[in-house]
Amino acid sequence: MLARGNQVKKRIILLMLLSYALPTHVAFAKSHSSNHKAHHKTHKATKVARAAYTSDGLSPLLASNIALIIDEQTQRPLYKKNSQQVAPIASITKLMTAMVVLDAAQSLDEQVSVGVEDLDMLKGTRSRLRIGMAFTRSEMLKLALMASENRAASALARSYPGGTVAAVAAMNAKAQALGMTSTKFFDPTGLNSDNVSTAQDLVKMVAAARNYSLIHDYTTTGTHSVDGWNGREMRFNNTNPLVRNASWEIGVSKTGFINEAGRCLVMEATISRRPVIIVLLDSVGKRTRIGDANRIKQWMENTNAFASAPSRRG
Repeated sequence: MLARGNQVKKRIILLMLLSYALPTHVAFAKSHSSNHKAHHKTHKATKVARAAYTSDGLSPLLASNIALIIDEQTQRPLYKKNSQQVAPIASITKLMTAMVVLDAAQSLDEQVSVGVEDLDMLKGTRSRLRIGMAFTRSEMLKLALMASENRAASALARSYPGGTVAAVAAMNAKAQALGMTSTKFFDPTGLNSDNVSTAQDLVKMVAAARNYSLIHDYTTTGTHSVDGWNGREMRFNNTNPLVRNASWEIGVSKTGFINEAGRCLVMEATISRRPVIIVLLDSVGKRTRIGDANRIKQWMENTNAFASAPSRRG
């Protein structure tokens, strides 16, 4: 009996010791796991930071297949990558559409209606602008530029003197006048993949677009609301989230996307108190072009980018 009592006492003491030791072990395990995760996160962040620059450390590592950054003061390229490659430009097209519409000096207060002809029969894209909806030419321009509304751009071209054919002809004529020798337009929306250009040509188009105060205002508008059917408010957001970022000073902005073009972005912006034009084409992934733009900004703010020569192939 005495031996059995001693065994019971030993078990009770052992259980008490375990009850004290277990929380300490669990706490240590959690702490170790937390420290490991923090270390992994820091290591990952360091890898991302290092990956933001090329091996020479002098220029940003961009994911866009085509890229060009131009210092507007000197007209010197700060960075270039496949800048002479001809490629589809998707809705970047709408900058040229807007310029020729404004050049025609039609009343901006005139009502322009969405028609059956404005439906996208090429890609089958949808729109919140329904057939029969009418807005002023000014409102249509704003929706085409800031929200990249295809039906708005199509309606603007249809209401151009002579119709869509004349509008597209004017777009090509203006491209030639600007020295955009590798650029061709076949429609006013950019849904047609035959609308092509180069980064070097698009720098010229963005520079010309910056001279239009309305294009500046409309492409940098963060959100805009219009009255839809029965007075219902329809709110549209700018397709470039950077215009809503207070750290960016943007003069002109336009995004674009079709499968053939990839994700595209062109901007005129002031970085480190210097105006630059940024062209990013054929970027894979929804956020890559925005990530590239932020990498460019970080590079220019943290390095002597204006004094370094382009390190990528032209």
